[in-house]
Amino acid sequence: MFNSLTGIVTGKFPQKLLIETNGIEWDVTVPETSLEKIPPVGSKARVFVWMQHNENAVSLFGFSSEDERALFFDLLKVDGIGPKGATKIMGSVSFSALAQMLDRGDVDALKKVPGVGPKTAGKIILSLKGKLSLASLASTNSETLGVSASYSDVVNALVDMGYDRSRAEEVVYRISAALKSDEQFASLDQSGKEDFIFRKSIVELAR
Repeated sequence: MFNSLTGIVTGKFPQKLLIETNGIEWDVTVPETSLEKIPPVGSKARVFVWMQHNENAVSLFGFSSEDERALFFDLLKVDGIGPKGATKIMGSVSFSALAQMLDRGDVDALKKVPGVGPKTAGKIILSLKGKLSLASLASTNSETLGVSASYSDVVNALVDMGYDRSRAEEVVYRISAALKSDEQFASLDQSGKEDFIFRKSIVELAR
């Protein structure tokens, strides 16, 4: 059984990583939030992996850390969630934010994650609340919720308005991550980006 691959990153695409080890190029499915933490093309990287083998195909799933892979395994325990579904869920919200949602049993926050409806959120909480097999949830406390320092002012402004900090960080992270490939957003200056994310965050938090 493979534990990890260490080699040169040869390609990074949406939910996909290409990494070459000893002349073999591996095609690995990776959650977007995990992909962001892997070094750029041309760099050496270590990717923690899990192989799915069935009669039709062999698929390789990768993660930037063992804790992320452990969370993936936990999601697979939930009835109705397969590897692709778990990858989509993990790619829609930061690792630490998702881990905290599950650990505190926050159904309302979880059902707002793309790919998770009310029924699925209930199943996930029922299966995983207080049962996460992460090496240490302390790592999620030392790690920020993935919010770039560029948008810390947006988070602080939301907190000043009375919103919970962890929820604000989660929403700002999700929105900023979704806008990374948006050309119109990329053309804005920093002030414009902050204003745009702030307004979208208000709408999300008000739901």
